[in-house]
Amino acid sequence: MQFSFPSLKRLALLLAALGLGGTALAQAAAQPAAAGLRFSDYLSAVEQHSLELQSQQQNVVSAQAGVGIAGIRPDPQLSLGAAREQVKTGLPRPLNSSYGLSVELETGGKRSARIRAARSQVKLAEAGVEGFRTQLFSDAAQDFTQACRDRQALERKEQTLKALSDVVKANEVRRKAGDIGTVEWRQSRVERDQFQADVTQARADAQTSRLALSVPLGRKLSEVFGSEELQCDFQPFANDKNIDVLVVQALQVRSDVRVAQATLDNARDNVGVAQANRWVNPTLAVGLTAIPATSAGVDAQGNAFDAGNRSRMLSVSVSMPIPFSRLNRGEVLQAEAAVTQAMLGLQQSQHKAEADVRSAYFRFAAAQENVERYRSNVLADAQRVLESIRLSYRHGQASLLELLSAQRSADDAYLGYLQADADLAKATVDLQLSIGQRPAL
Repeated sequence: MQFSFPSLKRLALLLAALGLGGTALAQAAAQPAAAGLRFSDYLSAVEQHSLELQSQQQNVVSAQAGVGIAGIRPDPQLSLGAAREQVKTGLPRPLNSSYGLSVELETGGKRSARIRAARSQVKLAEAGVEGFRTQLFSDAAQDFTQACRDRQALERKEQTLKALSDVVKANEVRRKAGDIGTVEWRQSRVERDQFQADVTQARADAQTSRLALSVPLGRKLSEVFGSEELQCDFQPFANDKNIDVLVVQALQVRSDVRVAQATLDNARDNVGVAQANRWVNPTLAVGLTAIPATSAGVDAQGNAFDAGNRSRMLSVSVSMPIPFSRLNRGEVLQAEAAVTQAMLGLQQSQHKAEADVRSAYFRFAAAQENVERYRSNVLADAQRVLESIRLSYRHGQASLLELLSAQRSADDAYLGYLQADADLAKATVDLQLSIGQRPAL
């Protein structure tokens, strides 16, 4: 088959463009991510704007108010009375007035026990907020890494689509020149058009995962950061401690261990309240009765009666309930059972913390090894194979199916690398959270 010089020149240019497609993909994989929205900035914004976190913080406000409520003493009671003496004199008699003031006296240290329990409830609420913040950070990190993975996958598929379009253009020139048949040209178009569906789905996934970043944030991502792109060049986690040291650190600062410890402290304080409530409270009452003076006179039957003098009577009384109800110790037993449950819960949380740290450590090490394998061997080998098949295809020594197979293999390798990188980011966050550290990527 003979070619004119213009046709040969055009074909050479198209094939050169096809050959440069793989180089561009390799360079894109090797170049660091451009500056943009950093994970640390996103995490700080989540902590500041999260509606769910603000809602959880109201539990602390409520618990702090409970301290003041626990310190309230019983209100005194004021009583007023009036009485009129009925006699057969036919004359009006003055009213007798009485005034009383009574107050319940708390015994057994009830007020101090309530205050201690309320203060431990504040610590429990604060620990609960920290636990919620830890879970919030975990969800935010997972959403951020997923958004990075989907965006990078979209970029890769768009580059692959461009490379397939270059193949179609080159094959169109070769078909017109008679170098290949119509079937091969159409097959390349079919592959390109089918891959367009993958690009469309990848674009939808990238848009969806970016929208998901707004959920932990409590508002639209664009309202806080505009249209800023994500910075997905995560830094490796530098860990210079062995696993046993990390376990000890986790047992001291992990939020779930702190919640379990605060639950135990609060349960013990509630036992003190239950025991203090078994003391009976006497009621002290002070009263004053005023009887006005009356003048002498004659009753309706003509009988004379003497005058009454004005008098004041002060009374003091103490009443004490008979504590038959204290024979039942059910309230104390319930409180002590809660302490036992809290102790078991603390032990369980400590065992879980140790298991979580060790599991996160192993997952982190495995993910780090997988990423390093992709970066050092898999990506480079897959790209070399693709470049070799492309070169062979340009010279007619490889079929279109071989080229497409090599392209799919290279794409699968790169997508596998992106997933491994996302897994490493997630394992990094899990390890940091498992030892009580603020996540950083």
